Amino acid sequence: MKTLHSGIIGLALVAGAPVAQGDVITDWNQTAIEVMKAANVAGNPWTRSMAMMNVAMYDAVNSVQARYTRFAATVPVAPRASPETAAAAAARQMLFQLYPNQKAKIDEAYALSLKSIPEGAARTAGIALGEQIATALYTDRLNDATNAPDTYRPVTTPGVWIPTVFPLFPQYATAKGWGIESASQFRPAPPPALSSALYARDYNETKALGAVKSTVRTEAQAEAVRFWNQANLAPAWFQAASQLSTAKGLGLAENARLHALLSMGLANAFITDWDAKFQYNSWRPITAIRNGDLDGNNATERDVGWTPLNATPMHPEYPSQAGINVGATVGVLESVFGTGPHSFAATDIADPRLQRQFTSVAQMGKEQCEVRIWGGIHFRNSLEVGEGMGHKIADHLVGNYLKPTPRTADAR
Repeated sequence: MKTLHSGIIGLALVAGAPVAQGDVITDWNQTAIEVMKAANVAGNPWTRSMAMMNVAMYDAVNSVQARYTRFAATVPVAPRASPETAAAAAARQMLFQLYPNQKAKIDEAYALSLKSIPEGAARTAGIALGEQIATALYTDRLNDATNAPDTYRPVTTPGVWIPTVFPLFPQYATAKGWGIESASQFRPAPPPALSSALYARDYNETKALGAVKSTVRTEAQAEAVRFWNQANLAPAWFQAASQLSTAKGLGLAENARLHALLSMGLANAFITDWDAKFQYNSWRPITAIRNGDLDGNNATERDVGWTPLNATPMHPEYPSQAGINVGATVGVLESVFGTGPHSFAATDIADPRLQRQFTSVAQMGKEQCEVRIWGGIHFRNSLEVGEGMGHKIADHLVGNYLKPTPRTADAR
């Protein structure tokens, strides 16, 4: 079995969550996290909403400053408008359209955004511009197929019972992405054969480390598993982005670009991964290990009562969503900030006293991947393949979208 290095940084107890003193982009990303927490939104729709809001803010800022090429907006540039107001208005309009039941929370954040901006023509123009861009983008994304009817068909034999809790958001396997040609654009090769040595290696690693009663998993590893629940995985990348952006002193347009790339990368990660997951329909460790006598591999011994530490997610195992998220987010963040070292913290969104400290984005990415093995819900190869897919998504976005305008490039 492959030797694991835990990479555990440690859980810190602090008086409160770190507040990155950033700009309107950072503020509205935190607001979006709070709005979706209140609305009980996670996973695929969470990343879609973040992409919609951040692209709207990015296009609004660059419809004023024109530092980078816009992603979707086609309205005339408005150089006399307030870019901060335009970003805030775009964020407010998008979140309100997505989560109208959270209007009070959204309006409270909007009032704070406008408090320091003097009334006048620039502010008025910024509000109109931001609202127009957000409304147009929202209307366009109504046809992205993420709200298509769920037509998933369980694979079964007539008369044979199967679990009836259907997978989460199977329609995302054919949804419209962000700057990609199709959901299948980065589809990987099939998973390793069940009879292969690679499969046996991963099977036995997860079987030993990921069992609820594992005798080889350390308490530090178990602690990391508990921290990295679904609610913390994606928000942590935006926490990192905000802290790193503040530390580097990114300007408004640069910060808007960073968050737009990050959110599009994550949204694409869920779309392209769902395509691959439902193409291959690979079983999860709990199914594989309880049926180890049926895989044709003499190196995989069945454990009839094996149970993972984590609850098994309701979608196929290969490739790993955690892995592709890591590849996409690390790829985007390193394209802006380099490989480090960087000091930042990930904070539990349910209990801000709980933090994990990191010295590079790759370090946090490694831990987010490892906990899926320590929690018993993934095989290592699925994480490695997913991470490779994510890096391809990041490279594609950074290489083809949100590029400096000629005027900005000439000034460098």
